[in-house]
Amino acid sequence: MLIALTGGIGCGKSTVAKRLVELGATEIDADVLAREVVAPGTEGLSAVVAAFGEDLVASGELNRALLAQRAFASSESRKLLESILHPRIQALAKERMRGLDGLIVYTIPLLVEVGDKLGFEKVVTVSCPEEVRVQRLISSRAMTESDARARIAAQASDSQREAIADYVIDSNCTLDELNSKVETLYKELVGESK
Repeated sequence: MLIALTGGIGCGKSTVAKRLVELGATEIDADVLAREVVAPGTEGLSAVVAAFGEDLVASGELNRALLAQRAFASSESRKLLESILHPRIQALAKERMRGLDGLIVYTIPLLVEVGDKLGFEKVVTVSCPEEVRVQRLISSRAMTESDARARIAAQASDSQREAIADYVIDSNCTLDELNSKVETLYKELVGESK
């Protein structure tokens, strides 16, 4: 069974995905694939450099922070980056999914923005109040408050994600409570896939 796990930045997707893997699921993470498609020597990196500037590469590596700064400067630049990355990420995801069975979790922050190109059987959304997400981003990723709010604003809203979800997990709780919610979800998903 292929499920999409989505949610905005700072909502707790990674924590949910980690617990699902511990329970027996296989995860494919769109963020990891996004790094792979712009690795040194890839055509993805060449396309990003052509669109956003040669100075994005130092010692062969992409300066992701500088790219994010440029890409999130306007909706046009963000859409340009997405048009370069998303088709490559989706192609790599399809390749990685070949031959897998059991519960496959595709962690995709931008599902609402990109759409379902992979044929998900279920969609799980992780939601959390914006203020909690801002505080998480400031403390865990050393973002400024304005950077955190800009990243959140650039993504779909929780209500947009919840509208396409089969399951919604509220992550504004303790880790033990969140893990318990994920365990319940896992049992339901595995039961449905039989």
